[in-house]
Amino acid sequence: MPSNTSGRPDKNAAPPLPEPLRVPVADSHTHLDMQSGTVEEALAKAASVGVTTVVQVGCDLKGSRWAAETAAAHDAVHATVALHPNEAPRIVHGDPDGWSRQGAREPGGQAALDDALAEIDRLAALEQVKGVGETGLDYFRTGPEGKEAQERSFRAHIEIAKRHGKALVIHDREAHADVLRVLKEEGAPERTVFHCYSGDAEMAEICASAGYFMSFAGNVTFKNAQNLRDAVAVAPLELLLVETDAPFLTPAPYRGRPNAPYLVPITVRAMAEVRGIDEDALATALGANTARAFGY
Repeated sequence: MPSNTSGRPDKNAAPPLPEPLRVPVADSHTHLDMQSGTVEEALAKAASVGVTTVVQVGCDLKGSRWAAETAAAHDAVHATVALHPNEAPRIVHGDPDGWSRQGAREPGGQAALDDALAEIDRLAALEQVKGVGETGLDYFRTGPEGKEAQERSFRAHIEIAKRHGKALVIHDREAHADVLRVLKEEGAPERTVFHCYSGDAEMAEICASAGYFMSFAGNVTFKNAQNLRDAVAVAPLELLLVETDAPFLTPAPYRGRPNAPYLVPITVRAMAEVRGIDEDALATALGANTARAFGY
């Protein structure tokens, strides 16, 4: 591990390259626009360890436009577009806890949210855009008014995904019951992905019965995440995906350091160990599942 001037390990340094996978996989959810370095550098580093495809996820209008442009320029990149759940109350109420963390601003009201959703709808029609998300519900720091805006936005995203025949990518934080309720009420798209799956084994069985894909991130390697490992163990192999959610959720033993698509192999190996199967067999399934989920 690189050291800083004090001689102690540098916790901000990028983790080393893991051993390459023998069977290529896709990072089903990443944020290249929030990572250091160029897109080309990130893709080359990922490809060197067997991560040959990434899904670049939009969280607001600017990021969604960037995702679409980047996917158009790179064969190895597919895009999704959306307003993150925390973005909806920020637009409607000027919520300072919204996704962009830019502080309070003048509320835009429902009309502003409608305008933003119309732009997401326009972007979702593009060929290189393979999904609508990340959308959903995030109750971590959301009050009643924020929850109302989130649910309205979530329902609109579901409709957009179904109308364009695109995958729905769900962000679900401390909102399991309501996310499942809204999906049932609206009717989920044919291809629905629970990004950074955060439920337990019981919820995994509910998702499996509905045919929802479950994508696991680096936090499946955390000591306190037995619920995630239990879910990996019971989820059908054909519904499993892997992701980084980079630059967040760096897998152990590099938790807290910058995450990037090239670290996917660590999570793949952890998932294979939980399921007691060969990593090549799991990687084969993950690669096929991601292509099927996003239709590329």
